[in-house]
Amino acid sequence: MQTIFEKSVPGRHSLGLGPRPAAKKAADLLPAGLLRDKPARLPECSELDVVRHFTQLAGRNYSVDANFYPLGSCTMKYNPRICEEVSALSGFARMHPLTAQLDGGRTSQGAMQCLYELERSLCAITGMGGFTLQPMAGANGEFTGVSVIAAYHSSKGRDRRIMLIPDAAHGTNPASAAMAGFTVVNLESKDGMVDPAAVKEAIDKYGEQIAGLMMTCPNTLGLMELHLKEIVSLLHGIDALLYYDGANMNAILGKMRVGDAGFDVVHLNLHKTFSTPHGGGGPGAGPVGVCERLIPFLPSPRVGKNADGSYSFLPESELSIGKVGPFYGSFGVLLRALAYIWRLGGEGLQRVAEYAVLNANYLRVQLKDVLDEPFDRICMHEFVASAPHGMRALDIAKGLLERGMHAPTMYFPLLVHECLMPEPTETESKQTLDEFCQLLREIVAHGKEDPAWLEAAPRGLPVSRMDETEAARRMVLTEDM
Repeated sequence: MQTIFEKSVPGRHSLGLGPRPAAKKAADLLPAGLLRDKPARLPECSELDVVRHFTQLAGRNYSVDANFYPLGSCTMKYNPRICEEVSALSGFARMHPLTAQLDGGRTSQGAMQCLYELERSLCAITGMGGFTLQPMAGANGEFTGVSVIAAYHSSKGRDRRIMLIPDAAHGTNPASAAMAGFTVVNLESKDGMVDPAAVKEAIDKYGEQIAGLMMTCPNTLGLMELHLKEIVSLLHGIDALLYYDGANMNAILGKMRVGDAGFDVVHLNLHKTFSTPHGGGGPGAGPVGVCERLIPFLPSPRVGKNADGSYSFLPESELSIGKVGPFYGSFGVLLRALAYIWRLGGEGLQRVAEYAVLNANYLRVQLKDVLDEPFDRICMHEFVASAPHGMRALDIAKGLLERGMHAPTMYFPLLVHECLMPEPTETESKQTLDEFCQLLREIVAHGKEDPAWLEAAPRGLPVSRMDETEAARRMVLTEDM
């Protein structure tokens, strides 16, 4: 497909009814040294050219609105339109982000109430004492959470620089810990779970150098951690903190409060568990919750409710780690999450987890004769499997793409050979899951009979099989922009 620049024709343009030109142009407000010597090389196209170009591009996008998206560890579920409608209400959408900052929230009480209610809702769901809504993504939330852990130990006069991370944890945990100044120590799993013996061995070796342990529960193998109580006791015995990565919260929503289980810090991915827009580079939201004793370390501002029912900003603690994002977080995304939580209510949130786990186990059992399953037992919201002997996960994934179905996550976690990790989510029907199983069964059978056929997939898509490493390192664009 041509780029919009390749469709440019000199002198072609479109007309529109816009506002009158301002008395001063933007160029009049900039120093001469910052101005271009000549106009930008923008494409010259008619309105119809532009509309057709971007409509065709949109049709090539793969989205959960149009297709099944079983991307494990990502929870690609449908975003209800009611949440979109709430975020688009003019009182929210047209409010300037500096409004509350300029007048202390006097003219933005509705927005402040939403922030307050969302924090209280997340506290109720997780069992945490307080939340910051500032983090702008899951990874930003991770960094915020481990920064709180670092600040806590620093306030005690400790120099704890070791963060324990299991090999079945979420993939971004080591990077977030390292960015916050920690040295990562890997814990090997046993039977797909964190081994208490490995935790005890690390404590015997590093003692009070350990700041905390980052866990995903259920982990990225789709398995519930069965030794959690013992692990919590071991870590708290040396006043190390437990961090909960909320990537897989969808499996336990309304069923287990991580604060009650002993976790001290949690980040939530609103685009996963609470069905706000996912992917595309943003906007995102990764709120971070903490137990009562860690609340003073949270970023400010946070919203409190006054005795008269009004809302105002809470005073900033001297121990706060400071801002981690502009304004008060991704407000439109936070609104969607609040609408989602309130629309479902407590019973509805529990059904989310129930159907997510049910769908994953249905898929797992249906595919037992197609894929190899290293952990043949009840899973949570997702499960891991290996491509059949002699076949590659990559080839099976490309075969699914050719048939119009998105592939599961591949080659993650690294513990599983030729790994495929499907996560169907609670929003998918039995008919969709059956269709996925049937396609996968046909692809594997055909691939065993004719490996060359499968290795040539995908056919008929805008991009066929490529050397993905080379494509990333040597990107070729058709127009010099």
